[in-house]
Amino acid sequence: MTLRNTASAYGSIAKLLHWTIVVLIIAQFWLGYSADDLPNGIAKLKLLATHKSIGMTVLMLALVRIGWRLANPVPPPPATTPQWQVLAARISHLTLYLLLLLQPVTGWIMSSARNFPVSYFGWFQWPDLVSPSDELHERFEDIHHLLAEALLVVAVVHAAAALYHHFWVKDDVLRRMLPFARPGRPS
Repeated sequence: MTLRNTASAYGSIAKLLHWTIVVLIIAQFWLGYSADDLPNGIAKLKLLATHKSIGMTVLMLALVRIGWRLANPVPPPPATTPQWQVLAARISHLTLYLLLLLQPVTGWIMSSARNFPVSYFGWFQWPDLVSPSDELHERFEDIHHLLAEALLVVAVVHAAAALYHHFWVKDDVLRRMLPFARPGRPS
């Protein structure tokens, strides 16, 4: 297993970043929906504080992931992949990266506009991005929820495409991103 990407597989750094972000995004959806179901109070505030901290972690990891991807060319698609699928994959990856950046930033703006601090696991507080404003809070709350729905849709399509390649096309597209799989070997 190599740290860097190769022509046939993603390296261990790319895999670690990918799967860590996947797990954190799943946790974010659970935390966000759980907080929505709670009445205002200390339990909700604690859940939202964790949601914010994980959101900022996703933002930082997404920036690292983008930097790593720019420095480490990704394995090319299989030669048999139709050009429209190559284009769709590029668009979906770009969309995912954009959403991974915009989602936490909109949450950060939303909290700043509500005058709620964005703490990082209680270690330090991120600076406010905007001045308090009920109108701005409402606008960014809507945007944050809309982006969450978009992220869910794009992530499901992304996962479905990987499963399609694995089970239908039977190529290495999924296998080369799995943590312990080796491309070219049946799973």
